[in-house]
Amino acid sequence: MAKIGEFLVVVMVILMFLLLLGGVGIFLLVKLGKKAAVKARQASVRLSTHVNAMGTGDAAEVERLRLDLRREVTLTRQAVEHAQREGWGLGDLPKLMADLSGQADVHDRQLGMYAQQRRISPYIDHATLDRLREHQAKLTAMCARIRADLLGDQVHHSATGIADLSSRTDLEIEARRHAPDPLDEIDDLYRRTMQERKDLP
Repeated sequence: MAKIGEFLVVVMVILMFLLLLGGVGIFLLVKLGKKAAVKARQASVRLSTHVNAMGTGDAAEVERLRLDLRREVTLTRQAVEHAQREGWGLGDLPKLMADLSGQADVHDRQLGMYAQQRRISPYIDHATLDRLREHQAKLTAMCARIRADLLGDQVHHSATGIADLSSRTDLEIEARRHAPDPLDEIDDLYRRTMQERKDLP
Protein backbone atom coordinates (compact mmCIF):
# COMPACT_ATOMS: atom_id res chain seq x y z
CA MET A 1 0.00 0.00 0.00
CA ALA A 2 2.83 2.37 0.91
CA LYS A 3 4.52 1.72 -2.44
CA ILE A 4 1.30 2.56 -4.32
CA GLY A 5 1.00 5.81 -2.32
CA GLU A 6 4.59 6.77 -3.11
CA PHE A 7 4.03 5.93 -6.78
CA LEU A 8 0.91 8.14 -6.88
CA VAL A 9 2.80 11.02 -5.25
CA VAL A 10 5.61 10.72 -7.81
CA VAL A 11 3.07 10.61 -10.67
CA MET A 12 1.24 13.67 -9.26
CA VAL A 13 4.53 15.61 -8.91
CA ILE A 14 5.48 14.77 -12.51
CA LEU A 15 2.01 15.79 -13.76
CA MET A 16 2.18 19.08 -11.84
CA PHE A 17 5.65 19.75 -13.26
CA LEU A 18 4.42 19.05 -16.81
CA LEU A 19 1.38 21.28 -16.28
CA LEU A 20 3.64 24.06 -15.01
CA LEU A 21 5.92 23.69 -18.04
CA GLY A 22 2.89 23.71 -20.33
CA GLY A 23 1.55 26.86 -18.68
CA VAL A 24 4.88 28.65 -19.04
CA GLY A 25 5.11 27.53 -22.67
CA ILE A 26 1.61 28.82 -23.45
CA PHE A 27 2.39 32.12 -21.72
CA LEU A 28 5.57 32.58 -23.78
CA LEU A 29 3.76 31.65 -27.01
CA VAL A 30 1.02 34.20 -26.31
CA LYS A 31 3.60 36.87 -25.52
CA LEU A 32 5.59 36.12 -28.68
CA GLY A 33 2.37 36.05 -30.70
CA LYS A 34 1.43 39.52 -29.45
CA LYS A 35 4.88 40.90 -30.32
CA ALA A 36 4.71 39.31 -33.76
CA ALA A 37 1.24 40.79 -34.32
CA VAL A 38 2.47 44.27 -33.35
CA LYS A 39 5.47 43.99 -35.66
CA ALA A 40 3.30 42.68 -38.50
CA ARG A 41 0.90 45.59 -38.01
CA GLN A 42 3.78 48.09 -38.09
CA ALA A 43 5.18 46.46 -41.22
CA SER A 44 1.80 46.58 -42.95
CA VAL A 45 1.40 50.27 -42.02
CA ARG A 46 4.86 51.04 -43.43
CA LEU A 47 4.11 49.06 -46.57
CA SER A 48 0.78 50.81 -47.11
CA THR A 49 2.48 54.19 -46.60
CA HIS A 50 5.06 53.31 -49.28
CA VAL A 51 2.36 52.11 -51.67
CA ASN A 52 0.17 55.18 -51.10
CA ALA A 53 3.19 57.49 -51.55
CA MET A 54 3.66 56.23 -55.11
CA GLY A 55 0.43 57.81 -56.30
CA THR A 56 -0.38 61.34 -57.35
CA GLY A 57 -2.32 64.09 -55.66
CA ASP A 58 -2.40 65.56 -52.18
CA ALA A 59 -2.81 62.24 -50.34
CA ALA A 60 0.30 60.79 -52.01
CA GLU A 61 2.25 63.97 -51.27
CA VAL A 62 1.27 63.73 -47.60
CA GLU A 63 2.37 60.08 -47.51
CA ARG A 64 5.72 61.13 -48.96
CA LEU A 65 5.98 63.77 -46.23
CA ARG A 66 5.44 61.00 -43.67
CA LEU A 67 8.23 58.90 -45.19
CA ASP A 68 10.60 61.90 -45.28
CA LEU A 69 9.89 62.72 -41.65
CA ARG A 70 10.43 59.14 -40.50
CA ARG A 71 13.74 58.97 -42.37
CA GLU A 72 14.94 62.30 -40.91
CA VAL A 73 14.02 61.33 -37.35
CA THR A 74 15.65 57.90 -37.71
CA LEU A 75 18.89 59.36 -39.07
CA THR A 76 18.99 61.96 -36.30
CA ARG A 77 18.27 59.41 -33.58
CA GLN A 78 21.08 57.21 -34.91
CA ALA A 79 23.47 60.19 -34.90
CA VAL A 80 22.59 61.02 -31.27
CA GLU A 81 22.95 57.37 -30.18
CA HIS A 82 26.34 57.16 -31.93
CA ALA A 83 27.49 60.32 -30.14
CA GLN A 84 26.32 58.86 -26.81
CA ARG A 85 28.25 55.63 -27.44
CA GLU A 86 31.37 57.68 -28.22
CA GLY A 87 30.96 59.51 -24.90
CA TRP A 88 30.68 63.04 -26.27
CA GLY A 89 29.24 65.70 -24.00
CA LEU A 90 25.69 66.06 -25.33
CA GLY A 91 24.03 67.99 -22.52
CA ASP A 92 20.22 67.86 -22.89
CA LEU A 93 20.39 66.73 -26.51
CA PRO A 94 19.16 63.14 -25.79
CA LYS A 95 16.09 64.51 -23.97
CA LEU A 96 15.53 67.01 -26.77
CA MET A 97 15.74 64.12 -29.26
CA ALA A 98 13.14 62.16 -27.27
CA ASP A 99 10.81 65.18 -27.28
CA LEU A 100 11.43 65.71 -30.99
CA SER A 101 10.63 62.03 -31.70
CA GLY A 102 7.40 62.32 -29.72
CA GLN A 103 6.38 65.44 -31.63
CA ALA A 104 7.28 63.74 -34.92
CA ASP A 105 5.01 60.81 -33.99
CA VAL A 106 2.14 63.24 -33.33
CA HIS A 107 2.78 64.96 -36.66
CA ASP A 108 2.97 61.59 -38.43
CA ARG A 109 -0.47 60.65 -37.07
CA GLN A 110 -1.88 64.00 -38.20
CA LEU A 111 -0.43 63.48 -41.68
CA GLY A 112 -1.89 59.97 -41.76
CA MET A 113 -5.36 61.23 -40.79
CA TYR A 114 -5.20 63.97 -43.42
CA ALA A 115 -4.09 61.52 -46.13
CA GLN A 116 -6.87 59.08 -45.21
CA GLN A 117 -9.52 61.81 -45.28
CA ARG A 118 -8.13 63.14 -48.56
CA ARG A 119 -8.38 59.71 -50.19
CA ILE A 120 -12.03 59.37 -49.09
CA SER A 121 -13.28 62.91 -49.61
CA PRO A 122 -12.82 65.02 -52.78
CA TYR A 123 -12.91 68.26 -50.79
CA ILE A 124 -9.51 69.80 -50.07
CA ASP A 125 -8.63 71.66 -46.89
CA HIS A 126 -5.76 73.77 -48.20
CA ALA A 127 -5.25 75.68 -44.92
CA THR A 128 -4.64 72.49 -42.93
CA LEU A 129 -2.35 71.07 -45.62
CA ASP A 130 -0.30 74.27 -45.61
CA ARG A 131 0.04 74.13 -41.82
CA LEU A 132 1.05 70.46 -41.98
CA ARG A 133 3.72 71.33 -44.56
CA GLU A 134 4.96 74.16 -42.35
CA HIS A 135 5.22 71.87 -39.30
CA GLN A 136 6.96 69.27 -41.46
CA ALA A 137 9.54 71.82 -42.61
CA LYS A 138 10.26 72.89 -39.02
CA LEU A 139 10.67 69.33 -37.75
CA THR A 140 12.95 68.25 -40.60
CA ALA A 141 15.00 71.45 -40.25
CA MET A 142 15.52 70.72 -36.53
CA CYS A 143 16.67 67.20 -37.37
CA ALA A 144 19.09 68.53 -40.00
CA ARG A 145 20.50 71.11 -37.55
CA ILE A 146 21.09 68.47 -34.87
CA ARG A 147 22.86 66.18 -37.35
CA ALA A 148 24.98 69.03 -38.72
CA ASP A 149 26.07 69.98 -35.19
CA LEU A 150 26.93 66.37 -34.34
CA LEU A 151 28.84 65.98 -37.61
CA GLY A 152 30.82 69.13 -36.78
CA ASP A 153 31.70 67.59 -33.40
CA GLN A 154 32.73 64.36 -35.11
CA VAL A 155 34.98 66.22 -37.56
CA HIS A 156 36.52 68.17 -34.64
CA HIS A 157 37.22 64.92 -32.74
CA SER A 158 38.70 63.38 -35.89
CA ALA A 159 40.93 66.44 -36.47
CA THR A 160 42.24 66.18 -32.92
CA GLY A 161 42.97 62.48 -33.39
CA ILE A 162 44.66 63.07 -36.76
CA ALA A 163 46.86 65.86 -35.33
CA ASP A 164 47.86 63.58 -32.45
CA LEU A 165 48.71 60.74 -34.86
CA SER A 166 50.74 63.10 -37.04
CA SER A 167 52.87 64.34 -34.13
CA ARG A 168 53.37 60.78 -32.87
CA THR A 169 54.44 59.71 -36.38
CA ASP A 170 56.99 62.54 -36.54
CA LEU A 171 58.37 61.58 -33.13
CA GLU A 172 58.59 57.89 -34.04
CA ILE A 173 60.37 58.57 -37.32
CA GLU A 174 62.80 60.93 -35.58
CA ALA A 175 63.45 58.34 -32.86
CA ARG A 176 64.22 55.68 -35.48
CA ARG A 177 66.94 57.79 -37.11
CA HIS A 178 70.40 56.85 -35.94
CA ALA A 179 72.17 59.61 -34.08
CA PRO A 180 75.50 60.54 -35.67
CA ASP A 181 78.59 59.16 -33.95
CA PRO A 182 80.59 62.01 -32.31
CA LEU A 183 83.89 60.31 -33.26
CA ASP A 184 82.85 60.25 -36.93
CA GLU A 185 82.01 63.96 -36.74
CA ILE A 186 85.43 64.74 -35.19
CA ASP A 187 87.16 62.64 -37.83
CA ASP A 188 85.25 64.39 -40.61
CA LEU A 189 86.10 67.81 -39.16
CA TYR A 190 89.76 66.83 -38.91
CA ARG A 191 89.82 65.68 -42.56
CA ARG A 192 88.23 68.92 -43.75
CA THR A 193 90.72 70.96 -41.76
CA MET A 194 93.61 69.03 -43.22
CA GLN A 195 92.20 69.44 -46.73
CA GLU A 196 91.84 73.18 -46.22
CA ARG A 197 95.49 73.41 -45.07
CA LYS A 198 96.64 71.56 -48.16
CA ASP A 199 94.62 73.88 -50.37
CA LEU A 200 96.27 76.97 -48.84
CA PRO A 201 99.22 78.37 -50.94
